[in-house]
Amino acid sequence: MDVRIRKVTEEDLEEVVSVEAECFPQAEAATRESLENRIRTFPDSFFAAEADNRIIGFVNGCVTDERTIRGEMFSDSNLHNPQGDYQAIFGLDVIPEYQRQGIAAMLMEHMIEESKKSGRKGVILTCKDKLIKYYEKFGFENLGVSDSQHGGATWYDMILEFRK
Repeated sequence: MDVRIRKVTEEDLEEVVSVEAECFPQAEAATRESLENRIRTFPDSFFAAEADNRIIGFVNGCVTDERTIRGEMFSDSNLHNPQGDYQAIFGLDVIPEYQRQGIAAMLMEHMIEESKKSGRKGVILTCKDKLIKYYEKFGFENLGVSDSQHGGATWYDMILEFRK
């Protein structure tokens, strides 16, 4: 399968909204408005995986000086600091029919590489306990239970710090 990773554009909004709705429960899914704001605010850190002439997944997140993600970061795009030290990852989505084929890993590796090229100190994210081991494969370290109450779930703070 031929998969291409590229920056998301405003024209991709409807497909991105559809992918998000397919990948997350409603309480955790980003709203159309939030996704639209993310595309406009941090297009340099919003990447889509494209196959079969459609978007099958994406990864996105703001840039911040903080080492962990606060809940309000998910909904307030104004907290994005383009000169920040850490690339946050708000969502890693791959639609079910394309899961378990390495596409999420391609998106993660792309985001990590772009973060290094941009001079960031590292990448941060939150995840549920069942995904801790997955992110550890990329070099992330578990910092423990997050203060974030996003979607009413228990989240864990993860960080990947780049070595100089």
